[in-house]
Amino acid sequence: MGNGVTRRAFLRTAGLMAALTGARGPGPAWARWPIAAAHSVSTFVYGQHLVAKEQRFFEDEGVALDRLFVPGSGAEVVRALAAGQTTFALGDSIHPLKLSEAGRDTVMLFATDTRCPYANLVVRKALHDQGVRTLERLADQALVGCRAVVAVTAIGAPTWVYGHYLLERVAGADGRPLNASVEWVAGGDATAMLEGLKAGRFDAIMAAPEGVWVAEGEGFGATIYDVLDGRAWARVFGGPIPVTVGYALRETVERSPEAVQGYVSACYRAQQWIRRASDEEILELLHRPYMDAFPRAAVLRAIRYYKAIFDWGLEIDEAAYWNGMRVWSPRAIKAPAPYAAAVEMVFVRRARQRHGAEG
Repeated sequence: MGNGVTRRAFLRTAGLMAALTGARGPGPAWARWPIAAAHSVSTFVYGQHLVAKEQRFFEDEGVALDRLFVPGSGAEVVRALAAGQTTFALGDSIHPLKLSEAGRDTVMLFATDTRCPYANLVVRKALHDQGVRTLERLADQALVGCRAVVAVTAIGAPTWVYGHYLLERVAGADGRPLNASVEWVAGGDATAMLEGLKAGRFDAIMAAPEGVWVAEGEGFGATIYDVLDGRAWARVFGGPIPVTVGYALRETVERSPEAVQGYVSACYRAQQWIRRASDEEILELLHRPYMDAFPRAAVLRAIRYYKAIFDWGLEIDEAAYWNGMRVWSPRAIKAPAPYAAAVEMVFVRRARQRHGAEG
């Protein structure tokens, strides 16, 4: 095409404008756009998918959810998206950035939260009793006895990315970042890390709230960094970060903007339903079909926890994105990705325009 406009850019703009103008409204009269969606495990951190499915928001928004893929790990979700086995994914914001860096152009469509739920740091109860009650005390070898051993799922994994940034931003008594005074080790999955903390193989672990509750409930761990503490979070991370995001391949956004709009609108409506519903209503909707392996009390506790960090508007603003980029690059990706290349907000803005705050 002439005037310096590439065919790809033209098609992308035309497709997005078609979605934005919304020539066809939502509802049963729509042709159903078949989609598949994926998230790693069916816990409440991914409640937007589950609520949208149970409340039939996908169908209401003109898309037919042919498959909800739950493979057990974020890495498998990424592989499924790259292979075309799922249309949309809900997971860690690091994943679409890494996919793009690997050559599969991927975009974030919305964010469901504002803080990283697995950036809590839990120490052995014995160390806590000896005085290791703040991050700074991890560097005190008189208390720890040697370099503190801090476990994450794997070196380079998201738990390491956020943990490494956390301890890089906090200095010990000698003025050096805490990373200089600790040893990072791969601890395996959440169960293995908890077992290692309990057995004394690890001095501390990075943990999601469910791990925190086990360690504290069984009396072998104590939290010294809690992401629910807003002041502590802002001190280290500077403000909101889009940690859990909905994402898709760029080619999907360009070729099927109507399906993208339906998916995003359904998730937006689910988030508004979660915002308005009581904790008990959410429990009744989701426990039996998705979480009955866990006690109802544990699921209710998770609902209350994640609601405290959810982003009700789902929008990824540029300031929050760059807060995150300071964490992600160069730990997870080689170089910062421009906001405009990594994020597409037209769909969530259209959903908000159509549905407002009522869902």
